[in-house]
Amino acid sequence: MLVDLNHVLKNTITEHYAVPAFNVFGYEDAKAVIDGAEELNAPVILATNKVAIAHMPIAILGKMLTQLAENASVPVVVHLDHGSDFNTVSQAIKAGYSSVMYDGSQLSLEENIRTTKEIVKMAHSFGIPVEAEIGSVGYFDPSLGIKGALTDPLEARKFAEETEVDALAVAVGTVHRMEEQSANIQFDLINEIQSFVKVPLVMHGSTGIPDEDLKKIIETNFGKVNIGTALRMAFGQTLRKTMEAKPDVYDRIELFEESMLAVKEEVKKKIRLLNAHQYNLITN
Repeated sequence: MLVDLNHVLKNTITEHYAVPAFNVFGYEDAKAVIDGAEELNAPVILATNKVAIAHMPIAILGKMLTQLAENASVPVVVHLDHGSDFNTVSQAIKAGYSSVMYDGSQLSLEENIRTTKEIVKMAHSFGIPVEAEIGSVGYFDPSLGIKGALTDPLEARKFAEETEVDALAVAVGTVHRMEEQSANIQFDLINEIQSFVKVPLVMHGSTGIPDEDLKKIIETNFGKVNIGTALRMAFGQTLRKTMEAKPDVYDRIELFEESMLAVKEEVKKKIRLLNAHQYNLITN
């Protein structure tokens, strides 16, 4: 079933679970994510980032992903990841997305607050929850020119209170597009932030988090945990092996079968680590 972000995050602060948000790029990985979630009876978030919407227009992605969500037997959120401006966010809402993120993390604090408030006012008028970012989660590739900066707890409080966002992404040691699980999560900083901020927190760049630390995340106020690179690696590495093993096969449907299974297994692994498969027991 298609639900909004608040629906799946409403108990994440008081209960010990977090909901994974998986970056998807088309039908194959989106279907594999939902299949994995359904096997474990867990909620899930389908997220599309800048690369995805540059490849496939938001209007098309929105129709496909919301249809998949509506047909699912578990709660599914369709989420815009790192929306960069008012127009992109409004396009996503028009296309049926049930959650949006506006990313003004490269702006000054005051400009980030000002633009985020505009987004929140617009999205909330349509009943759509908004995630935003304070501090900045950098990227493993420095050539992208994205400045990383740990979140200041007092700035986080000011930002959350003035913008009235529904979820807040913070920078506490992760980096986007890490391929190894070597992120140094600063739990002392997390404790300080969550003492000031009352909305669910969001962790970006979570592929780089060691499994043991990912388990610890569910004891904090993080309600949404973004995972992208782990799925891309599972899909791509498996596809490479399949093509090498079947050099005479050109049917993409056959070539993608093993990759979809690999993505599904990675999804199930992350769901279990985040305790999202206990969602119905915890929230009922």
